[in-house]
Amino acid sequence: QVRLVESGGGLVQAGGSLRLSCAATGRIFSINAMGWYRQAPGKQRELVARITSGGTTRYADSVKGRFTISRDNARNTMYLQMNSLKPEDTAVYYCNAEIRTGWGVRDVDDYWGQGTQVTVSS
Repeated sequence: QVRLVESGGGLVQAGGSLRLSCAATGRIFSINAMGWYRQAPGKQRELVARITSGGTTRYADSVKGRFTISRDNARNTMYLQMNSLKPEDTAVYYCNAEIRTGWGVRDVDDYWGQGTQVTVSS
């Protein structure tokens, strides 16, 4: 069974940094795009950053220049380096990945982690 496990969240003061990790485990043939999403209280889940298997990245305008997404394909792991954090970055951060678990046409599914809380104090 495929699982995505996030780690690295916590409480930090404004201007500080955190690094999130997302490790994919289980029967994995390959991982296509991976991404980080976040959901603040009372708001919809939104895309933070996304990275393809080839390393092409895309960021939300609100985090450009402050956050950096990366991945280690050999370890099936994705990272999000968050610098210059602001109180408005406070949210639960979720890892997402499109994972192939076999060679059949239907053997590609979308997976989500359980989420990790990031709280930025002013």
